[in-house]
Amino acid sequence: MICFTQISYAQDSSVLIWLTNNDEVKQEKLFLSSSSREIFLDSILTQKVAEGYLSAYWNQETKADTLFAVLDLGPKIKSVRIYSDNLPTRFNEGESKNERTYLEYSKWTQKILLQAENEGFPFASLELDSVKRDGESLIGSLVFDPGPRITWDSVKVEGQSRTSPKYLQNLSFLEIGKPFSQSKFEQATLLISCSPYFSLARNPELRFQQRKAQPVFTLRDRRANRLDGVIGILPNENEQGKVLITGQLDLELYHLGGKGRDIEVHWQRLNVETQSLSLGYRESFLFGSPLSARIGFNLLKQDTTFLNRNFELSFGYRPRPNLSLSFFTIREASDLISTFGFGEITELPDAADFRWNQYGFGLDWNTLDSPILPRSGWRFLTNFSAGNKRIIQNTAIPEEIYNSIDLNTAQYSVYGSIEKFINVNPSWGMWARSSFGWIENENLLTNDLFRLGGLKSIRGFNENFFYARSFGYLNFEQRLFFGEGSYLLAFVDGGIIQDPFSQISRDTAFSVGGGLNLDTGNGLFKFILGLGSSNEQPFSISYSRIHFGYVATF
Repeated sequence: MICFTQISYAQDSSVLIWLTNNDEVKQEKLFLSSSSREIFLDSILTQKVAEGYLSAYWNQETKADTLFAVLDLGPKIKSVRIYSDNLPTRFNEGESKNERTYLEYSKWTQKILLQAENEGFPFASLELDSVKRDGESLIGSLVFDPGPRITWDSVKVEGQSRTSPKYLQNLSFLEIGKPFSQSKFEQATLLISCSPYFSLARNPELRFQQRKAQPVFTLRDRRANRLDGVIGILPNENEQGKVLITGQLDLELYHLGGKGRDIEVHWQRLNVETQSLSLGYRESFLFGSPLSARIGFNLLKQDTTFLNRNFELSFGYRPRPNLSLSFFTIREASDLISTFGFGEITELPDAADFRWNQYGFGLDWNTLDSPILPRSGWRFLTNFSAGNKRIIQNTAIPEEIYNSIDLNTAQYSVYGSIEKFINVNPSWGMWARSSFGWIENENLLTNDLFRLGGLKSIRGFNENFFYARSFGYLNFEQRLFFGEGSYLLAFVDGGIIQDPFSQISRDTAFSVGGGLNLDTGNGLFKFILGLGSSNEQPFSISYSRIHFGYVATF
């Protein structure tokens, strides 16, 4: 078979016309440059060689503005008979046959070289020796040259980044002195590119010297630190016709000292007498191990009803680039604030004093394309905890009430969410999230329950508006982008909530709204308007929720 190719030039473009040997037109293509034409011709030649036409070549002749190219295929090699006496057995496991088609031979040799470069021999080579032709077959000996054995040297950091080489060494999982592996280098590149602390300023490099390979990563720090102050304007339920100003402060400092140390401070005033405080500290690669550690403290003062505090200690491990596991223990304490009128009750009130020691594990599977503003990918989060809850006797409550219940019981809790980002085109995207939770105990209390409502769960309601023993809700957003981090949004939220202490134990929440996320270069400006409906809140403009604020990034 002979293929004819004709390229005609029109100003800066090239036209490629495929012809068969009987001059029938097979295909016509337009090229914008001669270099793209040459790439296409090379791809044809490579394909034919892979099919067994080892002596294929192009005969080219230029006339005026036209290039004529004739592909001479030559004879086809259908099979290769190989003797590989010096090939290490580990490269030939599961391969008992000596004769293969040429395509099988090509794949087999590529597999050997790939295995070699992942076992410390990136310069390994294969050659056919004493080659003879027998009809449409080749007979020869395969000579394997492993080349020098290469081991990993220390990771080098370049660029405008405060990241310490020791931190990057731990993050990459490339161990000094271990055999070189191309696949591990690619995995390290993926891990580093997904970091929320920095991004790759250019493609990573490998520098080989004295039988060592030094990976070089040029980094650019992300603007990950955040200072967020939000003001909420809500209807004042205590004084009709007036509004209530609430506040929120979020301070997040990441990658302190370039070592993956994080500090978080979150404060929120939900209404006149309700406030919350959350503090956290995270240390990456604890004592040089692959484990991260986090300690946290959370406080919630619910008006004059109860005060919750919990102390958390957790350890995280990342076995794969997109998978993180965590193991944690939490000590939760809750105390009543006001016990007025409890002296005459005959059963345990909805809220009571308790201590809960829980132990659990979590999973985070993340394939998002960006840790800051993802446009596509999935993320799945879940955690499960179990432990013993002990109800504490309060002197303001009659003692006989406690005598009728089991004060020490097992308590279980499950929480999870799955979210999906869909990138339809550069100016249009969608986001969907489904979340669920469940808690179980024979002496369940109001101050045990999940808290839902607000910007981070079901919008269109006050923060922590709902109490829930079990819940499931869905968030859906349409986003119209007009910049890298700026977009208009329209959302619909809906969920089912079970609260055993409510008059109607099963509530259906629904909300709609819209807003704006504006990237100013030095931060993010947010404006969200939501309108929600539930058993306890009518669908009315007077109950709309407005949240706006500015998140400074530095």
